Amino acid sequence: MKFEEYRRHDAVGLAGLVSKGEVSAAELLDTALERMAQVNPALNAVTLELADFGRKEAADKPTGALAGVPYLLKDLGALLEGTVTSSGSALLKDNVAAADSAITKAYRDAGLVIFGKTNTPEFGLLPVTESTFLGPCRNPWDISRTPGGSSGGAASAVAAGIVPAAHASDGGGSIRTPASACGLFGMKPSRGRVSFAPLGEGWGGASVQHAVTRSVRDSAVLLDIACQPQVGDPYYLAAPSRPYADEVARPPGSLRIGFTTAALASDALDPECAQAVVDAAKLCASLGHTVEEVTLPGNLAAMQQAAGDVIAASVAATFDAEAERRGRPVTDADVEMLTWAMAQRGTGVTGAGYVRGLAAIHAYGRAVAALFETYDVLLLSTLGSPAIPIGHLHEDLRRFSERLFAFMPNTQAFNNTGQPAMSVPLAWSKSNLPIGLQFVGRMGDEATLFRLAGQLEVAKPWFDYVAPI
Repeated sequence: MKFEEYRRHDAVGLAGLVSKGEVSAAELLDTALERMAQVNPALNAVTLELADFGRKEAADKPTGALAGVPYLLKDLGALLEGTVTSSGSALLKDNVAAADSAITKAYRDAGLVIFGKTNTPEFGLLPVTESTFLGPCRNPWDISRTPGGSSGGAASAVAAGIVPAAHASDGGGSIRTPASACGLFGMKPSRGRVSFAPLGEGWGGASVQHAVTRSVRDSAVLLDIACQPQVGDPYYLAAPSRPYADEVARPPGSLRIGFTTAALASDALDPECAQAVVDAAKLCASLGHTVEEVTLPGNLAAMQQAAGDVIAASVAATFDAEAERRGRPVTDADVEMLTWAMAQRGTGVTGAGYVRGLAAIHAYGRAVAALFETYDVLLLSTLGSPAIPIGHLHEDLRRFSERLFAFMPNTQAFNNTGQPAMSVPLAWSKSNLPIGLQFVGRMGDEATLFRLAGQLEVAKPWFDYVAPI
Protein backbone atom coordinates (compact mmCIF):
# COMPACT_ATOMS: atom_id res chain seq x y z
CA MET A 1 0.00 0.00 0.00
CA LYS A 2 1.31 3.44 -0.91
CA PHE A 3 1.63 5.96 1.91
CA GLU A 4 -0.83 8.39 0.33
CA GLU A 5 -3.58 5.77 0.50
CA TYR A 6 -2.50 4.58 3.95
CA ARG A 7 -2.82 8.10 5.34
CA ARG A 8 -6.35 8.52 3.97
CA HIS A 9 -7.60 5.96 6.50
CA ASP A 10 -7.89 5.95 10.26
CA ALA A 11 -7.28 2.76 12.26
CA VAL A 12 -10.89 1.59 11.90
CA GLY A 13 -10.68 2.16 8.16
CA LEU A 14 -7.43 0.23 7.83
CA ALA A 15 -8.87 -2.66 9.85
CA GLY A 16 -11.83 -2.70 7.48
CA LEU A 17 -9.53 -3.07 4.49
CA VAL A 18 -7.74 -5.96 6.20
CA SER A 19 -11.03 -7.71 7.05
CA LYS A 20 -12.17 -7.43 3.41
CA GLY A 21 -8.88 -8.84 2.15
CA GLU A 22 -7.99 -5.66 0.27
CA VAL A 23 -4.67 -5.36 2.09
CA SER A 24 -2.73 -7.58 4.48
CA ALA A 25 -1.41 -6.78 7.94
CA ALA A 26 2.11 -7.33 6.57
CA GLU A 27 1.54 -4.75 3.82
CA LEU A 28 0.27 -2.18 6.32
CA LEU A 29 3.29 -2.79 8.54
CA ASP A 30 5.65 -2.35 5.60
CA THR A 31 4.03 1.00 4.82
CA ALA A 32 4.32 2.12 8.44
CA LEU A 33 7.98 1.07 8.60
CA GLU A 34 8.74 2.87 5.34
CA ARG A 35 7.11 6.05 6.62
CA MET A 36 9.00 5.73 9.89
CA ALA A 37 12.30 5.37 8.03
CA GLN A 38 11.44 8.49 6.05
CA VAL A 39 10.47 10.88 8.85
CA ASN A 40 11.75 9.50 12.14
CA PRO A 41 15.36 10.68 11.68
CA ALA A 42 14.02 14.25 11.73
CA LEU A 43 11.47 13.68 14.51
CA ASN A 44 12.93 11.10 16.91
CA ALA A 45 9.36 9.99 17.66
CA VAL A 46 10.03 6.23 17.75
CA THR A 47 12.96 5.40 19.99
CA LEU A 48 12.74 1.59 20.08
CA GLU A 49 12.08 -0.22 16.81
CA LEU A 50 10.50 -3.66 17.09
CA ALA A 51 10.09 -4.44 13.42
CA ASP A 52 10.84 -8.15 13.78
CA PHE A 53 8.27 -8.48 16.56
CA GLY A 54 5.73 -6.63 14.42
CA ARG A 55 6.41 -8.80 11.38
CA LYS A 56 5.84 -11.94 13.44
CA GLU A 57 2.57 -10.53 14.79
CA ALA A 58 1.44 -9.57 11.29
CA ALA A 59 2.37 -12.97 9.87
CA ASP A 60 0.21 -14.67 12.49
CA LYS A 61 -2.87 -13.13 10.80
CA PRO A 62 -4.25 -11.25 13.82
CA THR A 63 -7.95 -11.09 14.53
CA GLY A 64 -10.01 -8.59 16.51
CA ALA A 65 -11.58 -5.15 16.27
CA LEU A 66 -8.43 -3.51 14.84
CA ALA A 67 -6.80 -6.56 13.29
CA GLY A 68 -3.69 -5.78 11.27
CA VAL A 69 -3.37 -2.09 12.17
CA PRO A 70 0.21 -0.97 12.97
CA TYR A 71 0.54 0.44 16.49
CA LEU A 72 3.11 1.98 18.83
CA LEU A 73 3.43 1.83 22.61
CA LYS A 74 4.69 4.72 24.70
CA ASP A 75 7.98 3.92 26.45
CA LEU A 76 6.28 4.46 29.80
CA GLY A 77 3.45 2.59 31.49
CA ALA A 78 2.66 -0.15 28.98
CA LEU A 79 4.85 -3.26 29.29
CA LEU A 80 5.62 -5.59 26.39
CA GLU A 81 7.12 -8.92 27.39
CA GLY A 82 10.82 -9.22 26.63
CA THR A 83 11.32 -5.55 25.78
CA VAL A 84 12.67 -2.58 27.72
CA THR A 85 10.39 0.07 29.19
CA SER A 86 12.85 2.84 30.05
CA SER A 87 10.40 5.57 31.06
CA GLY A 88 12.73 7.92 29.22
CA SER A 89 15.55 7.38 31.70
CA ALA A 90 18.99 5.80 31.53
CA LEU A 91 18.26 4.61 35.06
CA LEU A 92 15.83 2.03 33.63
CA LYS A 93 17.60 1.27 30.36
CA ASP A 94 17.78 -2.43 31.32
CA ASN A 95 14.20 -2.64 32.61
CA VAL A 96 12.99 -5.67 30.61
CA ALA A 97 9.33 -6.61 31.10
CA ALA A 98 8.61 -10.15 32.31
CA ALA A 99 5.08 -10.05 30.88
CA ASP A 100 2.64 -7.86 28.98
CA SER A 101 0.66 -5.33 30.96
CA ALA A 102 -3.13 -5.59 30.82
CA ILE A 103 -3.50 -2.83 28.23
CA THR A 104 -0.84 -4.37 25.99
CA LYS A 105 -2.60 -7.74 26.13
CA ALA A 106 -5.90 -6.04 25.26
CA TYR A 107 -4.29 -4.33 22.28
CA ARG A 108 -2.75 -7.56 21.01
CA ASP A 109 -6.03 -9.44 21.50
CA ALA A 110 -7.69 -6.77 19.37
CA GLY A 111 -5.23 -7.51 16.56
CA LEU A 112 -3.07 -4.38 16.75
CA VAL A 113 0.43 -4.98 15.39
CA ILE A 114 2.95 -3.43 17.78
CA PHE A 115 6.25 -2.53 16.11
CA GLY A 116 7.92 0.06 18.34
CA LYS A 117 7.94 2.36 21.35
CA THR A 118 7.70 6.13 21.40
CA ASN A 119 9.71 8.91 22.98
CA THR A 120 8.86 10.31 26.41
CA PRO A 121 10.52 12.71 28.88
CA GLU A 122 12.21 11.17 31.90
CA PHE A 123 9.50 9.52 34.04
CA GLY A 124 6.88 11.54 32.15
CA LEU A 125 7.55 14.58 34.33
CA LEU A 126 7.37 17.33 31.69
CA PRO A 127 4.93 18.60 29.03
CA VAL A 128 7.81 18.53 26.52
CA THR A 129 9.68 15.47 25.24
CA GLU A 130 13.38 16.25 25.55
CA SER A 131 15.01 13.62 27.74
CA THR A 132 18.79 13.35 27.92
CA PHE A 133 18.54 9.58 27.43
CA LEU A 134 16.20 9.41 24.44
CA GLY A 135 16.92 12.83 22.93
CA PRO A 136 14.50 15.57 21.91
CA CYS A 137 11.37 14.71 19.94
CA ARG A 138 10.14 17.19 17.35
CA ASN A 139 6.76 18.39 16.11
CA PRO A 140 5.82 17.52 12.50
CA TRP A 141 4.08 20.90 12.14
CA ASP A 142 7.38 22.69 12.89
CA ILE A 143 10.45 20.65 13.78
CA SER A 144 11.91 23.54 15.79
CA ARG A 145 9.04 23.08 18.27
CA THR A 146 8.02 20.48 20.80
CA PRO A 147 5.26 17.97 20.12
CA GLY A 148 4.38 18.35 23.80
CA GLY A 149 4.68 15.66 26.42
CA SER A 150 4.83 13.37 28.00
CA SER A 151 3.27 11.39 25.13
CA GLY A 152 5.22 13.52 22.66
CA GLY A 153 6.65 10.64 20.66
CA ALA A 154 3.20 9.12 20.26
CA ALA A 155 1.67 12.37 19.01
CA SER A 156 4.60 13.13 16.72
CA ALA A 157 4.35 9.65 15.15
CA VAL A 158 0.59 9.98 14.58
CA ALA A 159 0.78 13.53 13.23
CA ALA A 160 3.58 12.48 10.85
CA GLY A 161 1.50 9.58 9.52
CA ILE A 162 3.59 6.69 10.82
CA VAL A 163 0.47 5.30 12.51
CA PRO A 164 -3.15 6.52 12.68
CA ALA A 165 -3.23 6.11 16.48
CA ALA A 166 -0.79 5.35 19.28
CA HIS A 167 -0.79 4.44 22.96
CA ALA A 168 -0.40 7.37 25.38
CA SER A 169 -0.76 8.16 29.07
CA ASP A 170 -1.69 11.27 31.05
CA GLY A 171 -0.71 12.22 34.60
CA GLY A 172 -0.96 16.01 34.29
CA GLY A 173 -1.94 16.56 30.68
CA SER A 174 0.27 14.08 28.84
CA ILE A 175 -2.39 12.97 26.34
CA ARG A 176 -4.12 16.32 25.86
CA THR A 177 -0.94 18.44 25.68
CA PRO A 178 0.65 16.62 22.71
CA ALA A 179 -2.76 16.18 21.06
CA SER A 180 -3.17 19.95 21.17
CA ALA A 181 0.39 20.65 20.03
CA CYS A 182 0.15 18.18 17.12
CA GLY A 183 -3.41 18.71 15.87
CA LEU A 184 -4.81 15.40 17.12
CA PHE A 185 -7.75 14.14 19.13
CA GLY A 186 -6.78 13.19 22.68
CA MET A 187 -9.16 11.72 25.25
CA LYS A 188 -8.05 11.40 28.86
CA PRO A 189 -10.43 8.83 30.37
CA SER A 190 -11.83 8.99 33.89
CA ARG A 191 -9.82 7.64 36.79
CA GLY A 192 -10.42 3.90 36.94
CA ARG A 193 -11.53 3.52 33.34
CA VAL A 194 -8.32 1.81 32.12
CA SER A 195 -6.30 -0.55 34.30
CA PHE A 196 -2.59 -0.04 34.99
CA ALA A 197 -2.18 -3.72 35.93
CA PRO A 198 0.19 -5.20 36.88
CA LEU A 199 1.59 -1.83 38.01
CA GLY A 200 0.00 0.16 40.83
CA GLU A 201 -1.71 3.52 40.71
CA GLY A 202 0.16 6.38 39.11
CA TRP A 203 0.67 9.63 41.03
CA GLY A 204 -2.08 9.05 43.56
CA GLY A 205 -4.56 8.01 40.88
CA ALA A 206 -3.96 11.07 38.68
CA SER A 207 -2.33 9.09 35.88
CA VAL A 208 -4.38 7.25 33.26
CA GLN A 209 -3.70 5.44 29.97
CA HIS A 210 -5.33 5.64 26.56
CA ALA A 211 -4.26 6.98 23.15
CA VAL A 212 -3.80 9.86 20.75
CA THR A 213 -5.66 9.52 17.44
CA ARG A 214 -6.54 11.35 14.25
CA SER A 215 -10.23 10.42 14.38
CA VAL A 216 -12.76 10.37 17.19
CA ARG A 217 -13.99 6.89 16.33
CA ASP A 218 -10.47 5.44 16.66
CA SER A 219 -10.27 6.82 20.19
CA ALA A 220 -13.67 5.35 21.03
CA VAL A 221 -12.80 1.89 19.66
CA LEU A 222 -9.45 1.89 21.44
CA LEU A 223 -11.14 2.78 24.72
CA ASP A 224 -13.66 -0.03 24.21
CA ILE A 225 -10.67 -2.35 23.77
CA ALA A 226 -8.75 -1.04 26.79
CA CYS A 227 -11.46 -0.53 29.45
CA GLN A 228 -11.19 -4.01 30.95
CA PRO A 229 -11.00 -3.90 34.77
CA GLN A 230 -8.48 -6.26 36.32
CA VAL A 231 -8.68 -8.15 39.61
CA GLY A 232 -7.31 -5.98 42.39
CA ASP A 233 -7.48 -2.64 40.58
CA PRO A 234 -7.43 0.17 43.19
CA TYR A 235 -9.90 2.20 41.10
CA TYR A 236 -12.81 0.76 39.14
CA LEU A 237 -15.62 2.10 36.97
CA ALA A 238 -18.53 0.04 35.75
CA ALA A 239 -18.57 -0.80 32.03
CA PRO A 240 -20.29 1.78 29.81
CA SER A 241 -23.94 1.17 29.01
CA ARG A 242 -23.09 0.83 25.31
CA PRO A 243 -19.78 0.71 23.39
CA TYR A 244 -18.08 4.06 23.04
CA ALA A 245 -17.80 3.34 19.33
CA ASP A 246 -21.61 3.59 19.17
CA GLU A 247 -21.64 6.94 20.97
CA VAL A 248 -19.62 8.82 18.34
CA ALA A 249 -22.49 8.91 15.81
CA ARG A 250 -25.23 9.55 18.41
CA PRO A 251 -26.54 13.11 18.70
CA PRO A 252 -25.41 14.71 21.96
CA GLY A 253 -28.69 16.56 22.41
CA SER A 254 -28.69 20.11 23.73
CA LEU A 255 -25.87 20.30 26.28
CA ARG A 256 -25.26 22.94 28.94
CA ILE A 257 -21.69 24.06 28.30
CA GLY A 258 -19.77 26.39 30.58
CA PHE A 259 -16.68 28.02 29.12
CA THR A 260 -13.77 30.10 30.34
CA THR A 261 -10.88 31.89 28.64
CA ALA A 262 -8.90 31.73 31.87
CA ALA A 263 -5.46 30.22 32.26
CA LEU A 264 -6.04 28.37 35.52
CA ALA A 265 -2.41 28.15 36.66
CA SER A 266 -0.88 31.21 34.98
CA ASP A 267 -1.67 34.83 34.28
CA ALA A 268 -3.37 34.58 30.88
CA LEU A 269 -3.70 32.57 27.69
CA ASP A 270 -1.91 33.44 24.49
CA PRO A 271 -4.43 35.68 22.65
CA GLU A 272 -4.85 33.14 19.84
CA CYS A 273 -5.75 30.42 22.35
CA ALA A 274 -8.22 32.72 24.08
CA GLN A 275 -9.85 33.55 20.75
CA ALA A 276 -10.01 29.85 19.91
CA VAL A 277 -12.06 29.27 23.08
CA VAL A 278 -14.47 32.05 22.13
CA ASP A 279 -14.79 30.65 18.61
CA ALA A 280 -15.38 27.13 19.93
CA ALA A 281 -18.06 28.46 22.29
CA LYS A 282 -19.79 30.12 19.33
CA LEU A 283 -19.54 26.89 17.34
CA CYS A 284 -21.14 24.95 20.18
CA ALA A 285 -23.92 27.53 20.46
CA SER A 286 -24.55 27.26 16.71
CA LEU A 287 -24.96 23.49 17.15
CA GLY A 288 -27.81 24.05 19.61
CA HIS A 289 -26.00 23.92 22.94
CA THR A 290 -26.55 26.41 25.76
CA VAL A 291 -23.19 28.13 26.32
CA GLU A 292 -22.35 30.40 29.26
CA GLU A 293 -19.15 31.86 30.66
CA VAL A 294 -18.19 30.41 34.06
CA THR A 295 -15.53 30.62 36.75
CA LEU A 296 -14.02 27.35 37.92
CA PRO A 297 -14.38 26.82 41.71
CA GLY A 298 -11.86 25.24 44.07
CA ASN A 299 -8.48 26.04 45.61
CA LEU A 300 -6.22 25.39 42.63
CA ALA A 301 -3.03 26.50 44.40
CA ALA A 302 -3.57 24.04 47.25
CA MET A 303 -4.29 21.27 44.78
CA GLN A 304 -1.14 22.02 42.77
CA GLN A 305 1.05 22.05 45.87
CA ALA A 306 -0.43 18.74 46.98
CA ALA A 307 -0.11 17.18 43.53
CA GLY A 308 3.52 18.26 43.40
CA ASP A 309 4.16 16.51 46.71
CA VAL A 310 2.44 13.33 45.53
CA ILE A 311 4.43 13.28 42.28
CA ALA A 312 7.70 14.01 44.09
CA ALA A 313 7.07 11.26 46.63
CA SER A 314 6.29 8.87 43.77
CA VAL A 315 9.63 9.67 42.10
CA ALA A 316 11.43 9.15 45.40
CA ALA A 317 9.68 5.79 45.81
CA THR A 318 10.80 4.77 42.30
CA PHE A 319 14.38 5.60 43.28
CA ASP A 320 14.07 3.55 46.48
CA ALA A 321 12.79 0.54 44.56
CA GLU A 322 15.53 0.81 41.95
CA ALA A 323 18.21 1.18 44.62
CA GLU A 324 16.91 -1.95 46.31
CA ARG A 325 16.85 -3.85 43.02
CA ARG A 326 20.41 -3.00 42.03
CA GLY A 327 21.93 -2.93 45.48
CA ARG A 328 23.23 0.64 45.46
CA PRO A 329 21.59 4.04 45.79
CA VAL A 330 20.46 6.24 42.92
CA THR A 331 22.59 9.38 42.66
CA ASP A 332 22.27 12.69 40.85
CA ALA A 333 24.57 11.29 38.14
CA ASP A 334 21.95 8.69 37.20
CA VAL A 335 19.12 11.05 36.26
CA GLU A 336 18.37 14.54 34.99
CA MET A 337 18.60 17.58 37.24
CA LEU A 338 14.83 18.13 37.41
CA THR A 339 14.18 14.48 38.21
CA TRP A 340 16.77 14.55 40.98
CA ALA A 341 15.25 17.73 42.41
CA MET A 342 11.80 16.13 42.40
CA ALA A 343 13.12 13.05 44.20
CA GLN A 344 14.78 15.22 46.83
CA ARG A 345 11.52 17.06 47.38
CA GLY A 346 9.81 13.69 47.65
CA THR A 347 12.11 12.47 50.42
CA GLY A 348 10.85 15.39 52.50
CA VAL A 349 7.19 14.45 52.12
CA THR A 350 6.12 12.67 55.30
CA GLY A 351 3.42 10.04 55.45
CA ALA A 352 1.13 12.53 57.12
CA GLY A 353 2.01 15.11 54.46
CA TYR A 354 1.14 12.67 51.71
CA VAL A 355 -2.25 11.91 53.27
CA ARG A 356 -3.00 15.61 53.73
CA GLY A 357 -2.00 16.17 50.12
CA LEU A 358 -4.48 13.58 48.93
CA ALA A 359 -7.14 15.25 51.08
CA ALA A 360 -6.43 18.60 49.39
CA ILE A 361 -6.66 16.95 45.97
CA HIS A 362 -9.96 15.29 46.85
CA ALA A 363 -11.33 18.57 48.23
CA TYR A 364 -10.52 20.23 44.93
CA GLY A 365 -12.30 17.44 43.07
CA ARG A 366 -15.42 17.92 45.16
CA ALA A 367 -15.40 21.68 44.57
CA VAL A 368 -15.07 21.32 40.80
CA ALA A 369 -17.73 18.60 40.70
CA ALA A 370 -20.24 21.13 42.03
CA LEU A 371 -19.95 23.05 38.75
CA PHE A 372 -21.15 19.95 36.90
CA GLU A 373 -24.43 19.97 38.79
CA THR A 374 -25.28 22.91 36.51
CA TYR A 375 -23.25 22.16 33.39
CA ASP A 376 -22.77 18.99 31.35
CA VAL A 377 -19.44 20.05 29.88
CA LEU A 378 -16.71 22.61 30.61
CA LEU A 379 -14.87 24.21 27.67
CA LEU A 380 -11.45 25.85 28.02
CA SER A 381 -8.14 26.00 26.18
CA THR A 382 -6.06 22.85 26.41
CA LEU A 383 -2.76 24.77 26.50
CA GLY A 384 -1.68 28.29 27.28
CA SER A 385 -0.08 28.68 23.86
CA PRO A 386 0.65 26.75 20.69
CA ALA A 387 3.68 24.46 20.75
CA ILE A 388 6.74 26.13 22.27
CA PRO A 389 10.29 25.93 20.85
CA ILE A 390 12.43 22.99 21.87
CA GLY A 391 14.57 23.98 24.86
CA HIS A 392 12.25 26.83 25.90
CA LEU A 393 11.58 25.44 29.38
CA HIS A 394 15.25 24.93 30.17
CA GLU A 395 16.95 27.98 28.69
CA ASP A 396 16.23 30.12 31.77
CA LEU A 397 15.91 27.92 34.86
CA ARG A 398 14.98 30.89 37.04
CA ARG A 399 11.79 31.14 35.01
CA PHE A 400 11.22 27.39 34.67
CA SER A 401 7.99 27.18 36.71
CA GLU A 402 6.60 30.33 35.12
CA ARG A 403 7.21 28.99 31.63
CA LEU A 404 5.99 25.50 32.55
CA PHE A 405 2.57 26.65 33.70
CA ALA A 406 2.28 29.31 31.01
CA PHE A 407 2.40 26.40 28.54
CA MET A 408 0.22 23.93 30.50
CA PRO A 409 -2.07 25.90 32.83
CA ASN A 410 -5.29 23.98 32.26
CA THR A 411 -4.72 20.23 32.17
CA GLN A 412 -3.45 19.07 35.57
CA ALA A 413 -6.64 20.10 37.34
CA PHE A 414 -8.66 17.34 35.70
CA ASN A 415 -6.16 14.59 36.41
CA ASN A 416 -6.69 15.35 40.05
CA THR A 417 -10.48 15.61 39.86
CA GLY A 418 -10.42 12.31 37.96
CA GLN A 419 -12.84 13.57 35.30
CA PRO A 420 -12.66 12.68 31.61
CA ALA A 421 -11.28 15.45 29.43
CA MET A 422 -10.53 15.64 25.72
CA SER A 423 -8.49 17.92 23.48
CA VAL A 424 -10.16 18.56 20.13
CA PRO A 425 -8.19 20.11 17.22
CA LEU A 426 -10.55 22.92 16.26
CA ALA A 427 -8.12 25.81 15.64
CA TRP A 428 -4.77 26.71 14.13
CA SER A 429 -2.60 29.75 14.82
CA LYS A 430 -1.64 32.36 12.23
CA SER A 431 1.70 30.56 11.96
CA ASN A 432 -0.13 27.27 11.21
CA LEU A 433 0.39 25.61 14.59
CA PRO A 434 -2.47 23.53 16.03
CA ILE A 435 -4.53 24.80 18.97
CA GLY A 436 -6.54 22.23 20.91
CA LEU A 437 -9.75 22.98 22.79
CA GLN A 438 -10.34 21.07 26.00
CA PHE A 439 -13.78 19.72 26.92
CA VAL A 440 -14.29 18.24 30.40
CA GLY A 441 -17.15 15.97 31.40
CA ARG A 442 -18.61 14.55 34.59
CA MET A 443 -16.75 11.73 36.29
CA GLY A 444 -17.31 8.54 34.32
CA ASP A 445 -19.13 10.27 31.47
CA GLU A 446 -16.86 9.73 28.49
CA ALA A 447 -20.01 8.94 26.49
CA THR A 448 -21.19 12.56 26.44
CA LEU A 449 -17.75 13.74 25.39
CA PHE A 450 -17.57 11.21 22.55
CA ARG A 451 -21.01 12.28 21.30
CA LEU A 452 -19.97 15.94 21.39
CA ALA A 453 -16.63 15.16 19.74
CA GLY A 454 -18.39 13.28 16.95
CA GLN A 455 -20.62 16.28 16.35
CA LEU A 456 -17.67 18.69 16.33
CA GLU A 457 -15.73 16.44 13.95
CA VAL A 458 -18.58 16.69 11.45
CA ALA A 459 -19.11 20.42 11.97
CA LYS A 460 -15.44 21.36 11.65
CA PRO A 461 -13.48 18.41 10.16
CA TRP A 462 -9.76 18.15 10.83
CA PHE A 463 -8.79 14.69 9.54
CA ASP A 464 -7.48 15.90 6.18
CA TYR A 465 -5.54 18.79 7.68
CA VAL A 466 -2.15 17.10 8.07
CA ALA A 467 1.29 18.20 9.20
CA PRO A 468 3.57 19.41 6.40
CA ILE A 469 6.62 17.26 7.18
